[in-house]
Amino acid sequence: MTTETYALAPSPQQTLADWHRFVAAPHADLLAPLLAENIVFRSPFVQSPIPGHAATMLVLTTVVQIFENFRYHRTFISGSHDAGLEFSANIGRWQLKGIDLIRFDGTGKMSEFEVMIRPIKALQALGDEMGSRIGPQLTRLKEIAAIPR
Repeated sequence: MTTETYALAPSPQQTLADWHRFVAAPHADLLAPLLAENIVFRSPFVQSPIPGHAATMLVLTTVVQIFENFRYHRTFISGSHDAGLEFSANIGRWQLKGIDLIRFDGTGKMSEFEVMIRPIKALQALGDEMGSRIGPQLTRLKEIAAIPR
């Protein structure tokens, strides 16, 4: 069995460090430059990806307001442009575990962001809270992104 060691390229390393700064002090102006314009967000709630910078900004800036006691525990690196971040948080009485899977483009910006969360009760609580806060707004942004340019 061969064990390979991976390291993120320098620009994704900087973006990941800046991501941790955003999570610690969630201000949209810290997040915006980290995301590629054509980023794709994959939510644990919906089957189809959520495309675009504006929609991803909306989702990520909202979720950091909902999570309580948020902490990252481990980072997994795969190649020079892919990372997985294991986290835990609370939503009301529900404790959750999850992972953020992040792919970086050639400039080091986040080009794909996928979230997985368990258990289902915590995921449902998050979905309810997200839906009540940004549901209609997110639907509009997805519709706009679907229009051919």
